[in-house]
Amino acid sequence: MYIYMYIGIFVFFICILLFSSVRVFKEYERGVLFRLGRLKKTKGPGLVFIIPIIDKIVRVDLRLVSIDVARQEIMTLDNVPATIDAIVYFKIINPDNAITVIHNYYQSTFLIAQTSLRSVIGQVDLDTLLSKRENINEALQGVIAKQTMPWGIEVPMVEIREVSLPEEMKRAMARQAEAERERRAMLIDAEGEFQAATRLVDAANIMQQNPITLQLKYLQTLTKISSEGKTIVFPFPIEFIKDFISKLNKPNEKK
Repeated sequence: MYIYMYIGIFVFFICILLFSSVRVFKEYERGVLFRLGRLKKTKGPGLVFIIPIIDKIVRVDLRLVSIDVARQEIMTLDNVPATIDAIVYFKIINPDNAITVIHNYYQSTFLIAQTSLRSVIGQVDLDTLLSKRENINEALQGVIAKQTMPWGIEVPMVEIREVSLPEEMKRAMARQAEAERERRAMLIDAEGEFQAATRLVDAANIMQQNPITLQLKYLQTLTKISSEGKTIVFPFPIEFIKDFISKLNKPNEKK
């Protein structure tokens, strides 16, 4: 009877050992295997067998991860305080380095992103920060990726999510924008007046060269006034009927 009990205990421990020697890794997971402390080949995905007690395996997720870089006040190149937050996307491309080169790759990437954000924003002025955010994102992504690449971490994208300015700076920018709109409106008005004056000069030159055009313009004006159904008294230039009067006086002179 004791023999069966010992056999049962032995089988139980064998089952535990077999169970502890099996690992299942999903498609997006890899296992960094250490055997007696030495790094071995990366395992996965699928079913992986290890030697209990001798082997230790660390599970690594290869999916894209986002880091929310906390809001922080940063001084721009032209000494304007701006509160900025960003999102950094990264993924592990070398699980061995991510485990063996850096102690905590997630925390380290977060700190690198935070310090790089301050460094890059400090090298641009406010106008560049507001108008060329895409270029700043690319520069920030390049700085972070350069430092995380030895860790086996790729940073494919960085996005500045929000830029907040002090209220007095917002009011100053609003006044500047209003002044700019007024300046553009004045330029447009001046340009319109210049073009109108140029056209009037051209028309005057044409009328001076061809007096008949002045008479036609006068008659056109009369036609327009008469269509409105109003009685208007206006002077009639004697030059228009000078030829007609001279023709009437010639018969009288003959007599």
